[in-house]
Amino acid sequence: MKRVLILGATSEVALALADVLAEQSCELILAARNVNRLEPVKSDLAIRFNASVTLAEFDALHCAMHPQFFKQLVPMPDTVICFLGYMGEHTKALADWDECYKILSTNYTGAISILNIFANEFEAKRQGTIVGISSVAGERGRQSNYLYGSSKAGFTAYLSGLRNRLFKSNVHVLTVKPGFMQTRMLEGMKTPKFLTAQPREAAILIKRAIDKKKNTAYVFPIWKWVMLVIKSIPEPVFKRLKL
Repeated sequence: MKRVLILGATSEVALALADVLAEQSCELILAARNVNRLEPVKSDLAIRFNASVTLAEFDALHCAMHPQFFKQLVPMPDTVICFLGYMGEHTKALADWDECYKILSTNYTGAISILNIFANEFEAKRQGTIVGISSVAGERGRQSNYLYGSSKAGFTAYLSGLRNRLFKSNVHVLTVKPGFMQTRMLEGMKTPKFLTAQPREAAILIKRAIDKKKNTAYVFPIWKWVMLVIKSIPEPVFKRLKL
């Protein structure tokens, strides 16, 4: 990785990964809707690592503007890491289409809109890396967050198909499936410590998965087995559980 674009760069894990990449002399493009929040990050990385950091405004929901966003990226990044994500308020979204639409569009439609553009570019160049941050929530729908989970399930399937398509063009596609992470998204929730990753810890594991050219990576490997158990519960039993 030489020039890396991070979409959704204001998330805690994205910021931690930017720190890890800056340590290794990567050029960074940090893109987010609230780009002003990234100004202190740019200054900090420049001071500590003499890092080359460019900021760019990007809104996942404004898909019509994504081609224009892409065209302004000169020189072109060789790696795109998509941290776009919005859990939202599930109960509210059940009755409020605007909230429901925001959940589905941020996690799925908006992410695919921009990644389609990069997939075509990397395929033509026959090189590049695409990393999508999905979620273990997409592995089985649960009553407490099935809108978020279904959007991540769709995103996981998209990345799988993209990997299948781009393999012959030497383009690496990585699906990252975090479980619990100590971020704003889980603020106020009590989660088991052994299942909850700190942002820098997650960032290091993501960077390692990119370097090893993995296809799919769980931030904590134990989540693979946790989800295997959850997926193995028979439906007649599962539908009676309060999850």
